[in-house]
Amino acid sequence: KPLVGPGPGFVDPVRNILNDPFSVRGNREQLAAELMLVFDPTPGTWMWAWDNDLREDAPFAASLDFTYRHQPACAAPSAADPVPVCLSHDAAIGVLADGTQFPFPGSPPRRDLWEAQLRVVSALRGDLRLVGHAFVGNGEPNGNDTREVHRFGADFRLAYQQLVFNGFAKFNDWGPYDFHRDFNLTFPVQLIGDVAYTLSTPRWLGLQQTRLGIRGTKRWLNAFSPRFVADPADPRGWGNEYEVRTYFVVTL
Repeated sequence: KPLVGPGPGFVDPVRNILNDPFSVRGNREQLAAELMLVFDPTPGTWMWAWDNDLREDAPFAASLDFTYRHQPACAAPSAADPVPVCLSHDAAIGVLADGTQFPFPGSPPRRDLWEAQLRVVSALRGDLRLVGHAFVGNGEPNGNDTREVHRFGADFRLAYQQLVFNGFAKFNDWGPYDFHRDFNLTFPVQLIGDVAYTLSTPRWLGLQQTRLGIRGTKRWLNAFSPRFVADPADPRGWGNEYEVRTYFVVTL
């Protein structure tokens, strides 16, 4: 519980989280618990090393992490405090398309949040490596939208000799950019697949290397998605968009 609770919001002025030493964001009032289960048969390659994706040498290693965050409900109104402060945290800073910054008029309501994350690493042999993640849980936007998001998805990276395969599937999740979560813009389904051929042993962790590849992206859109235009003949139908790109990266 922070020393000073979140500002009232919805009134002027809104607390400026950029320069207020008592701003409430990640330090908001909550009771949190975490349970982590790990299977790592080769502890010499530490599971939590920053480059474990490259160093792990176990045929199969995995971690399962579950977190639960309870945010207490607002106090009931009273004669002394007819309008109690019910914000979960101070208002975030948003950015418009022209770069203008502005404070959101409030924050999402208090609610319990939970999430489960699974990570799997497999080094079956020297030229074959797999890393995968999966998640499920609920979430809330950075802005003041009140809609709760129930999301889940998975991704994988597979390297075989000089080939690299990447892919992910996300359902009812935010898009790839910060403003998607700021304004609570979600897509019902997001799919991405990528395959590349490298001129040397594949590197991960965002390291550049010479490679030739192709990537496909497909998203379905609904009323909570950007660029969605409803079809009058099917007002409940989804829209869709896709992109296919080829690339050739040269690293000297």
